[in-house]
Amino acid sequence: MYREHLNVVRLRPKGPSETAMPIQPDRYVSTRKAPNLDTQTNSKKFEEIFVVHLDAAYDLAHWLTRDKRNAEDVVQEACLRAFKFIDSFHGGNSRAWLLAIVRNTYYTWLEKNRTETLNVPFDDDGIGVNGAELAAQESDSGNSVEQLLHQKDARRLINQALGQLPPEFREVIVLREMEELSYKEIAAIANIPIGTVMSRLARARKLLLHSLRRLGGES
Repeated sequence: MYREHLNVVRLRPKGPSETAMPIQPDRYVSTRKAPNLDTQTNSKKFEEIFVVHLDAAYDLAHWLTRDKRNAEDVVQEACLRAFKFIDSFHGGNSRAWLLAIVRNTYYTWLEKNRTETLNVPFDDDGIGVNGAELAAQESDSGNSVEQLLHQKDARRLINQALGQLPPEFREVIVLREMEELSYKEIAAIANIPIGTVMSRLARARKLLLHSLRRLGGES
């Protein structure tokens, strides 16, 4: 019962028939657990390093899931994972570290909640890997995409076109164009070589421009 767990010190004077008992202070020491200092330290570390990147985490999750509630679920789970493994973060690019967890969490979520997506063959080698040719394609399509991204009247069509891209292409163009990350940072987040990042970006931009032209013609 509840009373059995109370540490009660008897203060009433003892009667003549009662035998005096020596006071044992250790018996009355509270059994309440001390605060978990490791948890407190990790919470402070998370707040100081990662809270500033939560908007970027949500933006990436939103672009990938294309749904506000699902994006919130992905970010929440990603933050729990980040907090759990925060001791594995030893400095460096904290935003890229957190976004990598968001990305991985998204793909876990996708496996559990797979829905119909645009069926575009995934072929990183579909675009020539010649450096000069790839750089030229990157520059031409990159300029076009960047110009479109800054046109307010094209925002609706861009959102729709991005939503039609397969996740592998959508993530690299969002990380590059929206989050303005370097190829090296994107490669670390997606766990792919830098050359693959470049080829996916080139392919993603071509697909995006194709979708924009088609959607523009329909509107």
